[in-house]
Amino acid sequence: QVQFEESGGGLVEPGGSLRLSCAASGRIRNIFSIYAMGWYRQAPGKQRELVAAISIGEGTNYLDSVKGRFTISRDNAKKTVYLQMNGLNPEDTAVYYCNGGPCSGYTCPYEFDAWGQGTQVTVSS
Repeated sequence: QVQFEESGGGLVEPGGSLRLSCAASGRIRNIFSIYAMGWYRQAPGKQRELVAAISIGEGTNYLDSVKGRFTISRDNAKKTVYLQMNGLNPEDTAVYYCNGGPCSGYTCPYEFDAWGQGTQVTVSS
């Protein structure tokens, strides 16, 4: 079993910054380094969307609307993925989730069957 635990969300003013963390746990000690990982978000009434992805080779891919503002990174020793979010705007308000699997690309070509609780990001004055 592999679980991902998101943290770091909160309430921020427009233009503010947050850093989200995603810690992997469970039976993943020797395989996290070959997991492609992604950050997803879901706003009320909207579909969940991929925000940023990072491959096992640390190549990255971003949703167009967050390019230049968000940065995804990983620390394999800590089994953790981060999302640095700068220049936040109200459209970024959502619950943010992370997930991934042992895939060679930016994301896995299958539906994930388990998600964590996510972390709420609210951008408001």
